[in-house]
Formats: sequence, C-alpha cells, structure tokens
Amino acid sequence: MRVQQIGTLEELAPFAPHWDRLVERSGYKLPFSTFAWCNTWWHHLARNRASVRDRLSIRAVWDDGGELAAVAPFILTQRPATGPLRVRWLHFLGPDPGITEVPGMVCLPEMERQASSALLGDLQENADHWDWIRWSGLKPDGVATEVIGEHPRLQWSRDVPAYLLTLPSSWEEFRGRLPRNIKESLRKCYNSLQRDGHAFEFVATERPEEMTTALGHFFRLHSARAGVPGSVRHADIFDSDVRRDFLIELSETLAQRRAVRIFGVRIGGRFVAMRIGFVVDDTLYLYYSGYDPAWAKYSVMTTVVAESIKWAIASGIRTINMSTGNDVSKTRWRPTEISYREAIQISPSIRAHAAHALYQSVRTAAGVLDSGLSGNGNGRIKWRSGKRLAVAVGGTLTENPF
Repeated sequence: MRVQQIGTLEELAPFAPHWDRLVERSGYKLPFSTFAWCNTWWHHLARNRASVRDRLSIRAVWDDGGELAAVAPFILTQRPATGPLRVRWLHFLGPDPGITEVPGMVCLPEMERQASSALLGDLQENADHWDWIRWSGLKPDGVATEVIGEHPRLQWSRDVPAYLLTLPSSWEEFRGRLPRNIKESLRKCYNSLQRDGHAFEFVATERPEEMTTALGHFFRLHSARAGVPGSVRHADIFDSDVRRDFLIELSETLAQRRAVRIFGVRIGGRFVAMRIGFVVDDTLYLYYSGYDPAWAKYSVMTTVVAESIKWAIASGIRTINMSTGNDVSKTRWRPTEISYREAIQISPSIRAHAAHALYQSVRTAAGVLDSGLSGNGNGRIKWRSGKRLAVAVGGTLTENPF
C-alpha cells in the first residue's frame, strides 16, 4: 500500500471526491472525519501564531489499484511555533474545546489491517518530525486498535463513552421499550404545556439558506443554557465569532447534501429549545443543544429530543448517536454504551521523551488531567465560558496550550 502525505491546501482540494467516496464505502457513521468537517475546521480554527502553529499532516493510504483505503486527518501542532525547545505532536484534526467530539481516521473495513500497518510504517519512518502521536476514535474491538496497540511505545490513556439508540419502525414501539420514569417524564412535558395553554411547533430546519438564521437562535439558546446554575456546568462552546462562523459554514455546506438538521421547539413564534443533528448515512448524530431557562419547568429539552427521535424514525434513520459523555440526559433513553479509545505513542528519540515529560508536567500544573472535553460540554478539562486557563511556566503566565 502507498501512503501519501498531504500538507497543503493545494494538495487537499482535489482529494475531496476520494475522501467522500471512502466515507460512503467504509460505513463511517460520524461527521467529524469527513472532508467537509476537516476542510471547514482547517479554514476557521487552525492556529498560526508565535505561541502555537498547526500544520496539515494528513495521511492517505492507497491500495495497489489506486483506490483510497484509509485517511488519517492528522495535523502537527508545534508549541512554540519555532525554535529548538518546541514540542511537536501529531493528532487527529480537532484540537478544539469540545467542537470535534470524536476525531479519528476513516478506513475500509476489509483493508483495515493492511492500511493501519502501512500508516504505522510511514509514521515510524518520519518519527524525527514528531515527538508523540495522540491517537483517538479507536474502537476497542477494532482491527486498527489491535494493530496500533502492538506498538511497543504506545500508552493507552482513556476510553471515551458514547451512546447509541437503535430505532424500531415506529415511535410507539420505541416508547414501549422505555422505562417507566422516562415515559412519565414524556407525559409530563407534553401535558404541562397543554395544561397551561401552550401549543408547540416542532421544526427541522434543513435548507442551506435557512442555516444562518436558525443557528442565530441556537447560539442564543446555547449561551442561555450555559448560564443556568446547577451541579452540571455546560460550557458555552460557541462563544466566539470564529467558532460560530465555523458552525455556520459547516452547516451550510452539509445542508447542500441534506446532511444536517437543526431541530427546534417553537412556542408563540419563538424558539425555546434546539438541538443540532448531523445525518451520516442511516445514522443521526445529536450534537449540541440549548434552551430558554424560562421554559425549563416544561422540560422543553426532553420534548426536542423526543420529537427528534420521532423525526428520525419517520425519516428511515436506523441509529441515533447521542454523542459522548455519560450524563443522564443520554442514559435515561436506555441506549447501548460504546466507547472510543485514546492512546499516546511517543517517538523513540531522547528528545521526544523529554518533550513529552515536560508536556505532562505542564498539564499537571494546569490541573488538566484529561485529554479533551467529552460531548456537549460535560468534559473534564477545566475551562469556563470558552476562556482558556492560564498556566504558570517558569514564573511566566502563559495561555493554556491544551
């Protein structure tokens, strides 16, 4: 197999049709390693300043017939951007606070062993260009996980839980499988609105020209949700123009393929709860949400999720991925738990081991004990309202690099 390195936008653009075809053939069910996601992410969220620089380092694995067998959308992050003391790590595209929830690679199942081996061989040949690799999105029982796990310098770090709903042919059958407490919650959220004279409208926005307006309502509700006090804090993930612009452009692009929906519950002409859903093949990935706290007593978030499930069943969706994180808003629906594995592979050089040790010590000083946010803002990185931590390094206050 042949491994091609893609390091520029000029090389990336003509690669799009091959990447899209690979996603279709592979059975990949997530939005995060599609060409549309990675290309949009790079244009909006890649960093290029003195303190940190991201560089494309995508690996495409081709079979001997000229077909794309796998794509590993790596980027190389250097901190600081230049100099002999910089650290350099490869990781799948998406070093963002919670935006890219499950970064990883896409591979044809029948070529997984050969492609993974070829990829590891290429990375090993170029080990002098990186200090460590952060692997993510690996299935615990996957062939790629087995191949990568045989590497002698691999350290498994954590498993990220996610939850899948397998949908029957009707809402009535789905509802019948639910436990009594969630059935009672559903009854109350619908009846309480009706009792107080509130009629709701469920809206599934899908047209490209409607995305900007719909997302404007979503950003308002997402920020409002983040401001609600309680035991579980929800970060305002889209609190900056650059992150909002990313989501707007991505949604407009995916809407042209009917691959995104913005689900909303509207009362009196005003949206009170919303959730974003990405459609990949026969799977709906439920992404971030938001609601108006003034309507919290009516459990409008439960309503928007229930109505989204009804929409998915009617649309022929077979599976709903409720995203990462094991909060009760997911587990109450009786989903099947899956997980994505993460690991660190250190380059064999003495420099690489020293660089990784320094990185770990700075993480510990920052109180960052995990490698990323879990889904929907419920992760364990310590940050608030999108503001990064400051880390004291050598007596100097610097931006948190993680």
